[in-house]
Amino acid sequence: MKGADIVLEVLKRENVELMFGYPGATVIPLYDALYRADDAPRHIRTVHEQHAVHAADGYARASGKPGVCLVTSGPGASNTITGLANAYMDSIPMVVITGQVPTSLLGQDAFQELDITGITFSITKHSYLVRDVEELAEVMTEAFKIASSGRPGPVLVDIPKDIFLADARPDWTAIDQIKGEIFDSELGDEIKEAIAMIKDAERPIILAGGGVRMSGAEAELVAFAEKTQIPIANTLMGLGTIDRNNPLSIGMIGMHGYKHGNLAVTQSDLILAIGTRFSNRVVGKRSSFGKNSKIIHIDLDPTEFGKVVEHSLAIQGDVKEILTKLTDEVQSTQRPIWLQRICDWENGDAFNQETGFTPKNILQTINQAIDPATTLVTDVGQHQMWTAQYWDFKESEDFITSGGLGTMGFGAGAAIGASMAKPGHPTILITGDGSFRMATPELLTIARYQLPIFIVVVNNRALGMVRQWQYLFGDERYAETDTDETMSFEKLAAVYDIPGATVTSMEELEAVMAARKWEGGPFLMEVRIDKTHQVYPMVSPGKTIDHVITEKK
Repeated sequence: MKGADIVLEVLKRENVELMFGYPGATVIPLYDALYRADDAPRHIRTVHEQHAVHAADGYARASGKPGVCLVTSGPGASNTITGLANAYMDSIPMVVITGQVPTSLLGQDAFQELDITGITFSITKHSYLVRDVEELAEVMTEAFKIASSGRPGPVLVDIPKDIFLADARPDWTAIDQIKGEIFDSELGDEIKEAIAMIKDAERPIILAGGGVRMSGAEAELVAFAEKTQIPIANTLMGLGTIDRNNPLSIGMIGMHGYKHGNLAVTQSDLILAIGTRFSNRVVGKRSSFGKNSKIIHIDLDPTEFGKVVEHSLAIQGDVKEILTKLTDEVQSTQRPIWLQRICDWENGDAFNQETGFTPKNILQTINQAIDPATTLVTDVGQHQMWTAQYWDFKESEDFITSGGLGTMGFGAGAAIGASMAKPGHPTILITGDGSFRMATPELLTIARYQLPIFIVVVNNRALGMVRQWQYLFGDERYAETDTDETMSFEKLAAVYDIPGATVTSMEELEAVMAARKWEGGPFLMEVRIDKTHQVYPMVSPGKTIDHVITEKK
């Protein structure tokens, strides 16, 4: 078999149905093999390689399977860096195949040669440069195993052009023996110790992160919380692991968490941190986080234990398995005083009432009108935090956002991938004018494949989150954050034959939502709001998370 056909055979054996990419000289042999094959994965061509990686990322998050991306060498490979870093920070399984100059030219600064494995060493779970076609089948198979086993992450496979063209006879029987990591945990003592700590606690809190979703443990999380009556706070990546209307849900905590949630964490006597890495946006001042609490840290990746916050007990293993064992063995408990105290804090929050054309009312109106099963994707910025605060998240809802890296421009590609993962399934992209300008060419991809993506561009004519920091901490020196462009996103969408609307009031918004023209195909709605809207509450940098500000002093 030619090397290119070996790659396709591995993709077939890994049940890859879809891949994203952009052709170039060094990957012509693989594209030629794709063209000739009757049973090859479907290839989706984006407008830019970065968004191909973001699409593979969104596909992985929505499908639960590794995303696959194919690009050429040199600038094609370097354009994957942001997407790889984004996937690495959020632990997303992905295999990125990059073309490379022929092996005879390696190290000679040949045209479009780039040491992509060296460049991406710190932002991939593993990377390969294939120098021998006899190793290609094994390397490709290992790449999928590594991407998906243990804590997921992106793997890069760099393949020189001559390797695609070389012949080999893989031993598929031996290759099929390659297994991913199998984690077999012995949890007896840790479970007993955790149950004793839960029994002794008067004010426990669960901090549920993205690891709950990755483990598919949403139902187990809720069952455990309801049996023990422990309220659940979420990190940004953990939103959607419990129905926001569940009485035990207190929403997102951290820099933009509500006061009652942040107070609940800081005044708890036990924090059960489940599938979270204690991001600085969650813990605030690190030395003060949980200073009055015992902390049980549950995670698959032992490198996270003690990295940011010291724990009283660490339990390594699969979150779903651990929660099941805890639920089976823990006693049912009632905590009326603790839950009422949190409820009183929440009822006293002035942000529960708003009137007018505000981000809260805009998002809640959209939320109420769309199908609850819609996949929700956001970009990064103020709109992301408003969505995290105001969206009525349902248990197991697909919520896709850039958490660790905070990548503006992530949304369009991720929405494409998420939509492709579930054909015909509705997807909504909440984005900002700053983020969406970084990805507007992907309107062509959305239009080409007629994807049912409802794009909501929250346009305040500013780089809103950076502007907010300048407003609060920079003496209102708005250096390069007021954009004031007069362009119409609705008209831009029309260039790609995507219908749209522009709204500037609640009445116009309600009319667009009632008309339901956004159903069944791509649609763009530009929502023009004033740039003075800020994301509150907010924790000032370097402060504890109970140091919440609600206005500029």
